[in-house]
Amino acid sequence: MAGRQHRWLRRWLYVVVFWAVPVAIIAVREIREEMAYNRADLQLALTTWDLTDAQQAAGDAAKCHGDASEARAAGCPEAVFIANAPRQQAARDEYMVRRSTLASYLWHAFVGYWVVPAAFLFGCGIVIALIRRALRRPPIKPPVPH
Repeated sequence: MAGRQHRWLRRWLYVVVFWAVPVAIIAVREIREEMAYNRADLQLALTTWDLTDAQQAAGDAAKCHGDASEARAAGCPEAVFIANAPRQQAARDEYMVRRSTLASYLWHAFVGYWVVPAAFLFGCGIVIALIRRALRRPPIKPPVPH
């Protein structure tokens, strides 16, 4: 009898857990795709060097390639590093903003696509249970003998 009374709760749990699977799959795919794009964009910004005309004429373009450690090993002048440092730091900052924005977006998607439907279904189950209880016939009392 006790199992029958809480059957709707078990069914609700099954539905909520089952619904978590597609939500998690979509979230993982979104994270992987977006972070791959963000990492590629950051890598491009960190391996691209802006050179002045004088630096281009001096042949520094051949020395300044790859990331900072590769460029240093190739003999890239320190002036190029100093000139490109703000742009590269801005790229790192943008990457961090994109990560936090993605986390915020995924949190809102989790709440909107999993928590809200689960709460709605739970509320519907409570309302239906209360209506059923209210419509249930009262138990028949035996007549009191005089």
